[in-house]
Amino acid sequence: MVVANLVQVLAMRLPILQAPMAGTSTPAMAAAVSEAGGLGALGLGAATVEAAGKAIRETQELTRRPFNVNFFCHAPRPPDPAGDRDWIERAAPLFAGFGAAPPSELTDIYDSFRSHDGFLDLVLALRPRVVSFHFGLPQPHQIAAMRATGLILLASATSLDEARQIRAAGLDAVIAQGWEAGGHRGIFDPAAPDARLSTEDLTRALVREIPLPVIAAGGLMDGGDIRWALSWGAQAAQLGTAFVGCPESAADAAYRARLSQGGETVMTPVISGRPARCLSNGFTDWGAGIAADAVAGYPRAYDLGKALNAAAKAAGQTGYGAQWSGMGAARARAMPVDRLMAALADELGAARSAL
Repeated sequence: MVVANLVQVLAMRLPILQAPMAGTSTPAMAAAVSEAGGLGALGLGAATVEAAGKAIRETQELTRRPFNVNFFCHAPRPPDPAGDRDWIERAAPLFAGFGAAPPSELTDIYDSFRSHDGFLDLVLALRPRVVSFHFGLPQPHQIAAMRATGLILLASATSLDEARQIRAAGLDAVIAQGWEAGGHRGIFDPAAPDARLSTEDLTRALVREIPLPVIAAGGLMDGGDIRWALSWGAQAAQLGTAFVGCPESAADAAYRARLSQGGETVMTPVISGRPARCLSNGFTDWGAGIAADAVAGYPRAYDLGKALNAAAKAAGQTGYGAQWSGMGAARARAMPVDRLMAALADELGAARSAL
């Protein structure tokens, strides 16, 4: 199946994709976005096969509209007991400050879609309309199996080279993830050079060079931003931070409170082991200046990061969580998804009329 116009194929009334946001998106959020005319999403990169199945089924019960399910395709880092011990020892004083001890060892807490066919079998059985990937691409036999069932396949690219790989692999559309984007940077190889292209520059480059639908992502917060993304040649815009403050999200009170303050965001590897954009907080302040190669590998570093956040919260400190956010944090709005989608539609209409 050749997808020339993604918005039309999915019968979307609005060119708006909700970013998957593992740990923050929920079936209620995904369903509400899709019901409002966009494309909702579930971030399942941190889920087990069983939990992913539960979330997909719950969303299917809430809406008959298409929605997107997203998985991580990271290449697991080889075991590094010495490096893990060094990372644990470096973080030990932080834990001590909260009256806690760090983990004695770190584990790979998240599976990659590539590592086994459990997630593949799940999507083949449940048939969500759209499946997307972050950090890389599924294995060829996995892509072939999903294409054979007619699923629409998307993947994130942070560069033209990654977009070319997405096209060569036979996927249907590419998400242009600019440097401004919140959450994990989707770079295929975090050890490779990163040109840090803006959302606009990356979107324009991909539209020129890649004959696939392009979705702009990164720092987009309102209808005016969506209009700009469309003017760059994108078929749609993907927004994540804009939805974090919605009551349908799974963000905790500390995350919501920090987002409401806006302000600085930081791209850091220290929370999870991969570069990710977070609102500045105690964790990012501690990690400032730590070289990426000193951090334990993803997702083992995240094992420690989650333990640290739990220890900090138990001690009454809320600044050590993964409070992911794009650069547009100051423009986030706290309102239900249906109201936010209506506001985005009105703003987009006004921006179009102003041209």
